[in-house]
Amino acid sequence: MIHRSFSGGNFSTALLRQAGRTCELASWQAIALVALAFSATIWSAAQQPVSSGNSPASASVTFTLDFPKSDPAHYAITVDTTGHASYECTVKIEDSDDQTYRSEFNITPATRERIFDWAKQAKYFAGKIDSGNQKLAFTGDKVLSYQDGQRSYTAHYNYSNVEAVRQLTTLFQSMEATLDYGRRLSYDHRYQKLALDDEIRRMETQARNNELSEIQSVAPVLQEIVDDNTVMNGVRARAKELIQMAGTMPAH
Repeated sequence: MIHRSFSGGNFSTALLRQAGRTCELASWQAIALVALAFSATIWSAAQQPVSSGNSPASASVTFTLDFPKSDPAHYAITVDTTGHASYECTVKIEDSDDQTYRSEFNITPATRERIFDWAKQAKYFAGKIDSGNQKLAFTGDKVLSYQDGQRSYTAHYNYSNVEAVRQLTTLFQSMEATLDYGRRLSYDHRYQKLALDDEIRRMETQARNNELSEIQSVAPVLQEIVDDNTVMNGVRARAKELIQMAGTMPAH
């Protein structure tokens, strides 16, 4: 066993040196911990998605129409900047109570770009967009809404003098016409197959007249008809042709 002894002066000096080394080590450890924590914070922030009012997933445009004299009497279409869209309408089927029909789909990039470009031109529907002309026939209470991380605007109108609003109205109404064909064809296919022929002929005529848009949104319904051997061959052929047209029709 080794024994060490210190005189009074040497012992004090040793203690001071040891304390100095301990403090120096503690200081470097503290600096290292701070640097590590800072790096972790930076890394964590880098992993988080950027959130802003202009981020694609944060913005949406909604068009709503309420018109008791039309069929459907109420519908709404919402489109976001990822291209995802939803459709909801309220309809009366024969003598039953009002029923709600819903559908989700993806719109084409060209249509998505037009919608948000027109929304921007219309100043995101901030303020009044109705023409204020009381002499015009009432064609339903129309509503355009825009929402993102920074803005939320809603405007009602019957008719608008704003060109971008008129373009949006025409586009959404042509989209709704397509989506409502999907609803009716789905119903007919399930409950009254003999009615499919007249319905799909009307749809084909409107499609050829460029009165419908986003036909791919009802492609699943059309494909079910094509695949059903119990449906008349003429109806199946028209359904197949409409699916093919969906990929070649010009954007509105």
